[in-house]
Amino acid sequence: MKLKLLIIGGSGLVGSTLIEYALSDYQIHTTYNKNSIQNMDVESTQIELLNDKTKIIDLIKSFGPDIVVHTAAHSSVDLCEINHEIADKLHIDVTQDIADICAKLNSKLIYISTDAVFAGQLNKKYTEEDQPNPINYYGNTKLEAEKIVLGTNTKNVVLRTSVIYGWHKKSRFTNWILETIKNKKVVDPFIDQYNTPTLVDDFAKSILLIITNDVSGLFHATGKTCINRYEFAVKLANSFSYNKDLIKPVTSIEKKQDAPRPVSTCLDSSKFEQEINYEFLDISNGISFILKKSKE
Repeated sequence: MKLKLLIIGGSGLVGSTLIEYALSDYQIHTTYNKNSIQNMDVESTQIELLNDKTKIIDLIKSFGPDIVVHTAAHSSVDLCEINHEIADKLHIDVTQDIADICAKLNSKLIYISTDAVFAGQLNKKYTEEDQPNPINYYGNTKLEAEKIVLGTNTKNVVLRTSVIYGWHKKSRFTNWILETIKNKKVVDPFIDQYNTPTLVDDFAKSILLIITNDVSGLFHATGKTCINRYEFAVKLANSFSYNKDLIKPVTSIEKKQDAPRPVSTCLDSSKFEQEINYEFLDISNGISFILKKSKE
């Protein structure tokens, strides 16, 4: 009998990729907000998490999942900085509701968090042992959600990840870069914000390995390469044979954002890789992967 897997946010980049990799081995139900699920082999429920608290609780009760993967978060760090109420409700209150009902049913909850829980001041990759200290409101609310998830059931998992990309319509950064320069227009990624970008296929596979190996706890789950957005963009352009001269680096001071951004929140995922016996790709191999998929 297949394990029951509930994916909250199944139309997003992580959720939809996870569906592809999990479909043959799990009984999947997924939620979506505005974009309906296109896969006819998957049951889905439309839920607006901000305004329909009871619907997600009722769904979890009725479906009775063995595992819940909670991918939903607000996509705009700047909006969270301006509108604390939305950030609090979606990241903290909704996560509390989900964690509580999962604990009652003893469903394993896997929560997707962020490198934004760190201040970005260390000249090294952050490990799980380093102390979080977010400098924007988005990071604050995600850190609170982490505490909720880990505090309600010892079998739960928190995965901190960063700049997830893939050959996918929801891969925001890579699509922005590639589509803009393909149309011979200038693009201006940051040169002073460093992260460890993560191939979504790696990330989805790692989630399934968590389930297979019954892993629990807090982990960093990112690609291997610490890189700024400008360097990432240049590598994309070179691999796709696009004009890299259209990529103009910009600093955080020149292109002001509402929420402050850490300088470098690169993560060390070696603990997680050892735990699940899996190796995340570096940026060059990750881009090669999406280039190959673009030609299929």
